[in-house]
Amino acid sequence: MQQLRAEADEAQKQVEELQAKVKTLEQENLGKAQEITSLTHRNSLLEAEVEKLETGIKEAKAAASDSAQHGIQNETLQRRLQLLEEEAEEADKNLRETNEKYDLYLFGIWGLRLMIKGYALPMSRLDITNVKFRLWKRLVINGRRSMRRWLRNMHRHRRNFMN
Repeated sequence: MQQLRAEADEAQKQVEELQAKVKTLEQENLGKAQEITSLTHRNSLLEAEVEKLETGIKEAKAAASDSAQHGIQNETLQRRLQLLEEEAEEADKNLRETNEKYDLYLFGIWGLRLMIKGYALPMSRLDITNVKFRLWKRLVINGRRSMRRWLRNMHRHRRNFMN
């Protein structure tokens, strides 16, 4: 009986030791489960942040691409604008030269007519206005607004000189 009691006591000690070990393991398991939950939550937060950063990178790349494209387009337009300005300056210069030559030609012819008729007098403002008026009246093409305005002004000036 004593032997049974000794075995029972020993079995009781082993049960108590094993129960203590089970409690320790359960606590460790609970701690590990909490750590796993914490790490899972942290992992999901980091994945969301990674997605947000990837989206930001894609947007930044798209913006950089658009910016580069706008830069190229801007340079092209600047070059085109410069060429158009140069062409406009050249055309303006040619127009001025042509107008000067034509005016000299007309006034030369008019002066020759006066000399032939025996009027070797200097040209008055009225004479110059009349010559210009006749010239521009012949040159009006398709009734352009600026030329019509110029002709109206010439009519007024002509009437003012006549009175």
